[in-house]
Amino acid sequence: MPISVLLADDQHLVRAGFRSLLRRAKDIEVVGEASTGDEAVRTARALRPDVILMDIRMLGMDGITATREIAGSGPKIIILTTFETDEYVFSALAAGASGFLTKEIDPDGLRNAVRVVAAGDALLSPSVTRRVVGEFAHRPVPAAATPGGDRLAVLTEREREVVRLVATGLSNEEIARTLVISPLTAKTHVTRAIAKLGVRDRVQLVIVAYEDGLVG
Repeated sequence: MPISVLLADDQHLVRAGFRSLLRRAKDIEVVGEASTGDEAVRTARALRPDVILMDIRMLGMDGITATREIAGSGPKIIILTTFETDEYVFSALAAGASGFLTKEIDPDGLRNAVRVVAAGDALLSPSVTRRVVGEFAHRPVPAAATPGGDRLAVLTEREREVVRLVATGLSNEEIARTLVISPLTAKTHVTRAIAKLGVRDRVQLVIVAYEDGLVG
């Protein structure tokens, strides 16, 4: 079964461009489009796509609010925008987005992003990851990072190392090369860390790593 995708953007030409790029992949199918946040919510509930490419600035309900309405109901959401301010990054992640990419991404990168998120992984562009890193580096150390409050204590040493590498923005393939293990083993460590920490996805794993002082 191809990966079903819903395009939510208020510009017709943008949607047409994304549709054209995605349709070149045999394993991806664009099943619907929406030009407003309200329409995105209604269409997502009706079509139940695997992945939604969601713009932020739309008339009426914005993409962040729409993401919050949809998150947790099945579809994975990638915020795809020309804007890359900290406000949007953290609002999108808090709303439940599984990815955040800028519209400068190349065609192959876009198609790969859909595949990665559909497979259950979270995805951030390198520049967005740097913003996440910068934000947490300047925050006061939370209580969870003080002695006795280490949530990461449930992880093995190898899992902690993998989480640290995830928090620096490395993919499973890059982690595998760094630790000289297979990509499948790297993915298994990531999956186990997510389960042990009780977090939603890779994005939340990054946040825990910074909050608990593993990176920073």
